Amino acid sequence: MRLLIIRHGDPDYAIDSLTEKGWREAEYLTERLAGLEIKKVYVSPLGRAKDTASLILKKVGQTAEECEWLREFSPRISRPDRKEPSIVWDWLPQDWTAEKQFYCSDAWYEQEVMKNGNVRQEYEWVTENFDCVLARHGYVREGHYYRAEAPNHDTIVMFCHFGVGCVLLGHLLSISPMLLWHGLCAAPSSVATLVTEERRRGIASFRMSAYGDISHLYANGEEPAFAARFCETFDDENERHD
Repeated sequence: MRLLIIRHGDPDYAIDSLTEKGWREAEYLTERLAGLEIKKVYVSPLGRAKDTASLILKKVGQTAEECEWLREFSPRISRPDRKEPSIVWDWLPQDWTAEKQFYCSDAWYEQEVMKNGNVRQEYEWVTENFDCVLARHGYVREGHYYRAEAPNHDTIVMFCHFGVGCVLLGHLLSISPMLLWHGLCAAPSSVATLVTEERRRGIASFRMSAYGDISHLYANGEEPAFAARFCETFDDENERHD
C-alpha cells in the first residue's frame, strides 16, 4: 500500500482557507495526483485542508471521508519561555533538547508540561483512529509493525496539517514526534510518501520514500511558501522569528 500524507496549500488562517498562492499550489498538486489510481481520500475538517483536497476530488470524481482526528494537533501547553498557552509542537531548541524524554517514542508525552496539557490523550486519540483506518485497508497494528491481513497496492491519500502529519509519521516509524516537529520542514502542499514493505508474508512495515516533496511547485515555476520555516539567520528581519 502507498500512503500519501499531504499538507494543505499556503493558508489564509484568518478565514481558514487558502491564499491566492495556495490555490495555485493546490492546482499544481492536482496535476501531479491526477495520474494516480487513488483508492480513498481522507481529509481534515478544517477549511484549508478541504479546499486543498477539493480540486483533485473534482478532477477524479471522488468524495473524501472527513476525519475529525486529522485536524491540526490541538493541545495547548505552557512552553517554558512563555506564560500564555502555546501549541505543543513549537518549542525553542534550547528548551526541548534539554529534556531526554522528548527523544523517546513512548515517553515524550510523559514530560511534565505535556502531562499538564493532556497531550497523551490527544495523541492516542489520533493514532488509534489512524490505525483503525489502516486496518480497514488491510494492515493491522501489532506492536511496532503491521499484520498484512489483506496486502495490496492501493494508494491512500490524507489531506491534513504539519503538526498532525508528524504525529502520524512518528507513529508509523516509532519516532517521537518532537524530533519530527522540530527537525522536518513541510512547505504548504508538500507530500510525504510511505510504502509498505512485506519482506516476510503477513508482516509489514512502512518506509518513507519522500518527505516535504514539492516537485509539483518547481515543475510549474512556483516558489515554495515560507510558511513552514523560521528565519535562516536572526538578522533576517523579514523572515518569521516566532
